[in-house]
Amino acid sequence: MSHSSATDLPSAPPSESRRTTLGVFLPSGLPGVHQYIEALAPALPGQEGFFEIGIPHAEAVYDGPLIRAVYRQALQEGATMADLLRTVEHAAARAGVVVMSYWEPVRRYGPERTALALAEAGASGAMIVDLPDADAAAWHETAARAGITAPRFAAPGLPDTDLDDLARLASGWLYAPASTAPTGYRGPLDLDGLEASVRRLRSVTPLPVVAGVGISTPALAAAVSPMVDGIVVGSPVLRALAADPGEAPALVEEFARAVCVEEQPVLPVLPV
Repeated sequence: MSHSSATDLPSAPPSESRRTTLGVFLPSGLPGVHQYIEALAPALPGQEGFFEIGIPHAEAVYDGPLIRAVYRQALQEGATMADLLRTVEHAAARAGVVVMSYWEPVRRYGPERTALALAEAGASGAMIVDLPDADAAAWHETAARAGITAPRFAAPGLPDTDLDDLARLASGWLYAPASTAPTGYRGPLDLDGLEASVRRLRSVTPLPVVAGVGISTPALAAAVSPMVDGIVVGSPVLRALAADPGEAPALVEEFARAVCVEEQPVLPVLPV
């Protein structure tokens, strides 16, 4: 049985306060990933913390060198969808799980087969970051039939009509990248630009908004947290696991403390 998850991200009308929750990204195929899941799960915040499990893909254009290297190694060692499903099942026994994928692995395995398999493994949703416009409606219907949500990656600067279409189809949440750089970026963030982007998303959807990409430190997570309903961190945790796996849970706890403040100012948001 899976836990509550990112599909249940808290949201509130403007007069209320709410908590921001934390997700940790881990690539399927990462050596030792099941042990890492066991070690990191207790550091997630309460019932709302979740894992985002990535499906290896050779052309991971939104990802930086670290995640691309993990994906490349996993594929070279023969990673399969069956491996991904075992990882999802392992994680779902400990926390909520949303899968992050590119379209090609889903297309190759079969969208309906993928959605049903993810649901059976315990995932609550699957976000396809490069979902083609021509396949979007069919994928969302397929996900709904399987009983999983279909969060959407909302790139900054989308034309209004495209954003309206994306928000209309999405379920679960919308993902607002905090940086336009690939994952693993460790520079400054344009917080004003991110706030404007989040407000724009709030204006077209009642869904929660999750931020990721470039939130490389707990201090940055604390700065972004009041704007959004959830934050996903990946590369900082992967770097910690590579340097000293024993220290990674403490880093996740630090991120969790940074984002999970009980009383926060809340941007205008429609009730879910």
